Amino acid sequence: MEIVIANKSHSIYADIICQTIADAALVRGTGIAKRKPEYIITKLENGNAVIALDGDKFAGFCYIEQWSHGKFVANSGLIVHPDYRNLGLAKQIKQVIFEHSRSKFPEAKIFSITTGLAVMKMNSDLGYKPVTFSELTTDQTFWNGCQTCKNYDVLQRTEQKMCLCTGMLYDPSKETNNTPKHTYDKKVWTRLKNIKQTRFLKKEKKNE
Repeated sequence: MEIVIANKSHSIYADIICQTIADAALVRGTGIAKRKPEYIITKLENGNAVIALDGDKFAGFCYIEQWSHGKFVANSGLIVHPDYRNLGLAKQIKQVIFEHSRSKFPEAKIFSITTGLAVMKMNSDLGYKPVTFSELTTDQTFWNGCQTCKNYDVLQRTEQKMCLCTGMLYDPSKETNNTPKHTYDKKVWTRLKNIKQTRFLKKEKKNE
């Protein structure tokens, strides 16, 4: 198994990457924005992605997006093929894409929005902290990318102030050798996630 910075030669995996992301969205029943092969290919060719391969077999993927003229970057589309799940591969991919982002965009704030508790823990371990959506990029193109998510109506109803996702941010300007990483408490995160779901789903039922 190897995790490498993607290049043009990896474009052949674009279709299976998109299909794996789409399949995961159906299984989880949560919001995962879909991506087209053409979009994934640009990330692969520009070196703005990492890919995990078991020989020639696709195992996992994640890519970098730039927003607000490079002031923010996001590590998006983290996915592991079903054949390679529960092996700790997602955490390894997350670590590599984070380090690649730091190296390629050293002054950019790195952010994430997610509903997944596992991703929240990985982010916390890397030094991300939970933040409000107002602290993330204001680039409308980013938020437009949420349109394919099943929870997009929630984002619209709240005027992009909140959703079922939790916003997390790593700010390199606040990093020091003595900066403690944010403590991850699964019970707290689970409670927060449940409160959001209950709050927004109740509103949805009232509007039916």
